[in-house]
Order: sequence, then structure tokens, then C-alpha cells
Amino acid sequence: QVQLVESGGGLVQPGGSLRLSCAASGSGFLVYDMGWYRQAPGKQRDLVALITSGDIEKYADSVKGRFTILRENGKNTVVLQMNSLKPEDTDVYFCTAGTMPGPRRYWGQGTQVTVSA
Repeated sequence: QVQLVESGGGLVQPGGSLRLSCAASGSGFLVYDMGWYRQAPGKQRDLVALITSGDIEKYADSVKGRFTILRENGKNTVVLQMNSLKPEDTDVYFCTAGTMPGPRRYWGQGTQVTVSA
């Protein structure tokens, strides 16, 4: 069993920055990717950014140049640095980790990001 613990999020003004962090813990697993999705009420969950175990990064077009995903403390902690935030970035952000054996995907509980004046 893998647990994902998220931190960060909150309220920020347009143009501001926030930092989300997610740590995967447990035993007997190997993480092959970690990242963030976001979801508005009644809508599907969409990719924001993902980083693989080989440090290949993938971003949604809407966040390219503004958001950066990176690993800390080895391979099982991921940070999403969000700059130049816009009101349309307001959503619940979910951390995710793809793991082996399986493969199996795990999700965090979600953290609210609100961009508003």
C-alpha cells in the first residue's frame, strides 16, 4: 500500500505563486512516475504535470512556461512550483503516483488552489 501526502495549496491573487508538495510512502513498491492532476466540480480530472523516473517532464499546454515539476529527496517526493497563476487555475489538485508491482496508480486526497483577487 502506498500513501500520498500532499501539502501546499490555498488562496493566492492572480499573478502570484504557490508550491504544492507530495510525498509517497510505504514499502515494497517502485515509483515510475509522479505528478499532479486537477479537477473542477462536475468535470473530468485533467493532467497538469507529470515527471517520470527518468526525469522526463510532461505538462498541460495551459501551464507550460508557468508551472515546473521537480523531484526532491530522491524519487518519491515531487513538487509543483506554480507561478503567474490565473483565475482559471482554480481547481482541486490531486497528486498521483504510478507504481510497480502492478502497475498501479495511487491518488492523494486533493488540495484546493484558489486564484482570486
